[in-house]
Amino acid sequence: MRAAQTVRTAGAPGPTRPRAAHPVLWAAFAALAGGAVLCVLGWYGVSGERFAERQLPYLASCTVPGAALIVAGAVLLTHGRSALAAARVEELYGLLVATGTTEDDERPKAPVATSGALLMVPGGTLWHRADCPLVAGKPEAVPADATILAAGALAPCPVCEPERPEPGAPPAAPEPAPGP
Repeated sequence: MRAAQTVRTAGAPGPTRPRAAHPVLWAAFAALAGGAVLCVLGWYGVSGERFAERQLPYLASCTVPGAALIVAGAVLLTHGRSALAAARVEELYGLLVATGTTEDDERPKAPVATSGALLMVPGGTLWHRADCPLVAGKPEAVPADATILAAGALAPCPVCEPERPEPGAPPAAPEPAPGP
């Protein structure tokens, strides 16, 4: 199976994108339209004749080839869409396994949150560090209760990944936010 051809966008050094007008899809639409026209002409010719022996030429020359073109167009349409989908999957796979590094990849990643104070939102299901972006600046965030954390009723936040406090240790006080 031949993959869809690709084009580069003007001036873009990045990956290629599938060509919008795939030739197999155009052929499918043309076959479907031609088949529909032939079927209509065959029906019109058959409807004007009273006797069956005079209707047969219209069936043989218009309706049967029209139906064949409709079937061929449906097959081409299915093939064209699957080829286009395969080309898109190949492009996504290429992007996924690309080994090139960018400037962002070379910089060391800083942790999202480093505070020792733990907060929770009443009615929430997670506990967070005080400087976690999910609770930073939220007035409803309160210091995490050690008994709730010890009972395992709350899960650690997947963003800031706080460490579970030692049982019996006093909760760390929230650090004051730097003001202007």
